[in-house]
This record gives sequence, structure tokens and C-alpha cells, in this order.
Amino acid sequence: MKNEKHIERDGGLWYKKFMKTLESIIKCGDCAEVLLDYPDNFFDLIVTSPPYADCRLKTYGGIKPGEYVNWFLSRSEQFLRVLKPTGTFILNIKEKVVDGERHTYVIELILALREQGWLWTEEFIWHKRNCHPGKWPNRFRDAWERCLQFNKSKQFQMFQENVMVPMGKWAETRLKHLGKNDVIRFDSQVGSGFGKNIANWIGRDKAYPSNVLHLATETDNQNHSATFPRALPEWFIKLFTKDGDWVLDPFVGSGTTCKVAQKLGRNSVGIDTLPEYADLAREKIGQTEMMLLEGKVKYG
Repeated sequence: MKNEKHIERDGGLWYKKFMKTLESIIKCGDCAEVLLDYPDNFFDLIVTSPPYADCRLKTYGGIKPGEYVNWFLSRSEQFLRVLKPTGTFILNIKEKVVDGERHTYVIELILALREQGWLWTEEFIWHKRNCHPGKWPNRFRDAWERCLQFNKSKQFQMFQENVMVPMGKWAETRLKHLGKNDVIRFDSQVGSGFGKNIANWIGRDKAYPSNVLHLATETDNQNHSATFPRALPEWFIKLFTKDGDWVLDPFVGSGTTCKVAQKLGRNSVGIDTLPEYADLAREKIGQTEMMLLEGKVKYG
């Protein structure tokens, strides 16, 4: 919400101040119950990392893999209701190993969410460059996690230009040696059906990213048992929301998502079942943030 005051003077550059009020709300409780207080089609983006199966036993009690789908569906039912038709739901989750075999609860959850009415639109891979070292007799350490994208409809808002990346060495090498097939659009000969015109990228310094996310790993603090890096919610907030939109993290933990949303000029709601984490999140962001912005405007 913006309150602007128009100032007319005798020409020249003048400073115009306006205030933008952002709501950053942290609530304590089970998101399945808390979200009952919110109307249908309210949020523009849901981005969250819930407790994984059998994880965070000392804090969140742990959910058995065999019980995880039913536990989650009662909550995602509310997510489906409060998300706008143009909104997006991003779920950061990872399988676990049980008796030397990958459990299928994440795959089962994807199928169950589709039955609930969600469209499984995309899957992003978060490359964890700082994964913990370790050794197992039959596998290597996990260096990635899933970020699953779900939508209510095929028409959803998306701002791809907000997450473009530098062209890098590809522009320096590939674009210097263009063949005849590179200056016209053609269909791939390897069965993908992908058409391209590489010459269109001459002179450009940015390109669209892939669905593998190599993000910075800095976190706001380590006082929570499952803190994820600020760059993860930041990337999705930039991609799927605009200034003033509403972002929800129903498993907010220490409040990283809401803090990032606040910084980017979005309203947010975070929910956590533990009072100590809800208090930690409130301390990090404050319940309401008032921002004074100043810019130069030419009048006359």
C-alpha cells in the first residue's frame, strides 16, 4: 500500500517521499488450523520447507515416512484453498534412506497432491554446495534437494526476467563460432523437439537460468535446527511475485522466508508450531515493517 503526496513546484528536480507499509506476520500454531482464519485465494506464493520424515525428532517430534502423506495432505488442503489461482506453491523436500533404500514418501506425496487438485508444474534441484561430508558403504553424500513447484492452474504469474543470470563463458565461446544452423530456428535432431536461434543471443549479457539452482549458502542464524539459506526463498519470491504481493511460509522456523520477503517489498505470513521459533522469527523481522523510500521526481 502506498501513500503518495504529489508536489507541484516551478520546475526542476524535487524530492518526493512516500511511505510503503509492509505486513510481516508471524503466528504460532498448526498451519492447518491457523490458515482457517484466511480467506480463499489470498496468497500469491507459498514457499516452505516442512520437517522431513523422521527428522527434527527433538524439536517437531518427527513424522514417520509411512504417515507423512496423510499428515501433509491435511495441511496442503488449506494451502490449495488460500493460494490464488495465479499463485505458486514451492515445496522444498528430500527423500530419506531406510534400511539402505530410498524411501518413496516424496514420490507418494507428489502423486497424492495431484489427486488433491494440484498441478505438478516443475521440479527445481537445489545444489547444496556446502553439504556435510560423510561416508556410507553403498552411496555418496547428498548434495541436492528437491524444490517442487505446484500450481492451481496452468496460467500463473511468473517473472522470469527477475532471475536471469550472466551469460558467462558460453557467450564468449559458442557465439564466436556460429554455424549455418545457428542463425535460423530449427528443430532438434535428438528428439527433444526444442527449437532455437542461437544468433538471437549475440550482444546479450544475461540468459534465463536452468532449473538447477546453485545458490549462496548464507543463513540468517543457526538457532534453528533446519535453517535454509536466504537465497533459496529469495530466488522463488523474485520469480513468482511482484512488489506488494503476499508470501506464506507455513513452516517458517526462524523466519528466513518472511525476512527475505520483507527485504524484497512483499507482505508475508509465517507459521510455526513452536513458540520459541515463532518468537525468534518475530524478533528477526518485527510484526510490521514501515519503510521510508525516497526518490527524485521531475515536475513542471
